[in-house]
Amino acid sequence: MCGVFGIYGHEEAANLAYLGLHALQHRGQESAGIVTSDGQALRSFRGMGLVADTFTQPVLEQLPGSMAIGHVRYSTAGSTHLKNAQPLQVSFGGGQLAVAHNGNFVDAFATRRELEADGAIFQSDSDTENIIHHIARSKAPTLEARIVEGLRRTVGAFSLLFLSDRQLIGVRDAIGFRPLVLGRLKEAYVLASETTALDLIEAEYIREIEPGEMVVIDANGLRSSFPFQKQPPGRCVFELVYFARPDSQVFGESVFQVRKKLGVQLAREQPVEADVVIAVPDSGVAAAIGYAEQAKLPYDVGLIRSHYVGRTFIEPQQSIRHFGVKLKLAPVRSTLEGKRVVAVDDSIVRGTTSRKIVKMLKDAGAREVHLRISSPPTTWPCYYGIDTPSRQELIAASHTVDEIARYVTADSLAYLSEKGLVTAAGDAGRGSFCTACFSGKYQTPLTETSSR
Repeated sequence: MCGVFGIYGHEEAANLAYLGLHALQHRGQESAGIVTSDGQALRSFRGMGLVADTFTQPVLEQLPGSMAIGHVRYSTAGSTHLKNAQPLQVSFGGGQLAVAHNGNFVDAFATRRELEADGAIFQSDSDTENIIHHIARSKAPTLEARIVEGLRRTVGAFSLLFLSDRQLIGVRDAIGFRPLVLGRLKEAYVLASETTALDLIEAEYIREIEPGEMVVIDANGLRSSFPFQKQPPGRCVFELVYFARPDSQVFGESVFQVRKKLGVQLAREQPVEADVVIAVPDSGVAAAIGYAEQAKLPYDVGLIRSHYVGRTFIEPQQSIRHFGVKLKLAPVRSTLEGKRVVAVDDSIVRGTTSRKIVKMLKDAGAREVHLRISSPPTTWPCYYGIDTPSRQELIAASHTVDEIARYVTADSLAYLSEKGLVTAAGDAGRGSFCTACFSGKYQTPLTETSSR
């Protein structure tokens, strides 16, 4: 997943990057980093954990300059370690350079082996470092040309930000897997993974960076080019189903409204006699509202989510069963007791969490629990920037819907169809989505893959 943010031409670049990353915190909680430029030198700070914990005021004061890029990391390639935190920063023959990446190069393992055999020395486990080596080895006359040459030698998904001493460069792969948007804050330009980052700093949303587009921002303003071979579009539909914040606009669509439409379509396809509709928070809320409206059933809060769950905690072995889910979710007994409940969630991966949630709802008094999922069954892993398990671990890859229903102990289980998903997501004649995690139809060749 990951989130990227960049700004050019503002005296408080570091502070605004901090705020932008805070708005993108949902895209990665493992590490955070900011690199700034004052026109002469790059300065950086990276740390493990959340943005607010990593960047104190004294740290931000050590990052002067009117240009900055930032990154929040959700690891799918490379271990959980500070050396893999981004933006990555290097000095090479072309000067100083920092890079922040959202996506995944599916040819990363093979490329790394080739580079190492040719003498390259790596400082991280991240697939992002491959592109730095390509740029450093390029003989092209400009940084933009080096970046293009390097990216033409890669396969996979990328929304990338580069920062040199005097330029901010944003690039999106030709298929358009991951989002990237352009904004304006007075005289400053802003690039970000989602519009929610623009909203927080009160920047004006201008447009999406198009698939295959490179934008270069420097003292001469902004210029755009399309240096990559045109490809059929394949925007990640799971951005709309789950990843993006509901207040964002992604791929030209309101995320909240899309999720609500998913719920409406789900109710049309998979109705059930029930007394109340609840959401599995937070990503299931909009779909649950849509389901309830279409089904003409009351929507109510049946699960309360704690927003203060840390990444690690001490879990008793026997004394508290289902401790992890109990730490995150708590049932509202007055909503559930004696009711036939429709619980709407965005997806089922391994099935273990859904099983615990259904048990929790029944223990709180629900007479029946009907699980409704606002996406199709997840049957294939993603290689474009989502840390999905192997196919053997995906419950829908080896079990029927009825078998999954019995495993999670739901009275019934039903998913949204793939056709219903893409229709509700707004794919009416505007190009296609990548639905590989549901269909197994990947947008690129998969020879040797790395999951980022």
